[in-house]
Amino acid sequence: MLMRTLSAALLGLAALLPAASQTLETPAGGWNRAGLVDRSEEPAVNYPYALIDRGVQRNRTMIRGRLAAAGKQRPFHTLVVNGNPTPLYTDDEGRFARGYTFGRGSNSVEIRSPSGKAVKRVQYYEADSSRPQPVLRVIAAWDDNQAEIDLHVVTPDGQHAYWMHPALTNGGGLDVDSVDGPGPEMFTMTAPMRGAYQVWVNYWGNFGSEGYHFDASTRQRPIITTRVTLIFNENTGRERREEFVIPLRALGELTLVKSFRL
Repeated sequence: MLMRTLSAALLGLAALLPAASQTLETPAGGWNRAGLVDRSEEPAVNYPYALIDRGVQRNRTMIRGRLAAAGKQRPFHTLVVNGNPTPLYTDDEGRFARGYTFGRGSNSVEIRSPSGKAVKRVQYYEADSSRPQPVLRVIAAWDDNQAEIDLHVVTPDGQHAYWMHPALTNGGGLDVDSVDGPGPEMFTMTAPMRGAYQVWVNYWGNFGSEGYHFDASTRQRPIITTRVTLIFNENTGRERREEFVIPLRALGELTLVKSFRL
């Protein structure tokens, strides 16, 4: 079976993409062989703040790159991973890094301009059959990089995945716990149990150059728009998606997004 690294995919797309200073960097060794590039024991640094990614799932990937314009400008670019959009904040030099856990099959990473135009896109195929395929995925992203929004998932056996308890004994896990920007935060199960699930989001607090705080005046938007996406059987012919837009107005606000059964 043909194995392609992301570097090869980038070379293949180079002739199709317009010249631009927006870049997407590849992890050492490429993106397509999970077992060869796993560094789950190392802290992963996100921009614009140098914080530790507390994600617990193996084989996560940091999507890194640089925009020509510094990240202070508005409106912002958007990072779209497998159809899931996240506002793309950067440091003052335009650098960004966002965590994502890819499954096998076709995957795409795209940068869109504030007008919605694609300025950089990479499509690659994860052919490693040992790579777990997400059957249930929950993704949360929001539009204020000062806000610390937390994703909470309760599974049928009563276990509760959130930032202080990211790894469940039933195979579910929260990855990544994004603490320095607009997400994404992600919960994944490759073999979900039958029963009732609950998905919640919590406006926990704010984060700035001095760390966590609860001063609501520092946030950038009076109403924080949080997009929560439920994906079932990702990257298969049976893929199904549900999207919810949740407004969060006050510190401490906890909102039930969806109750569902599998």
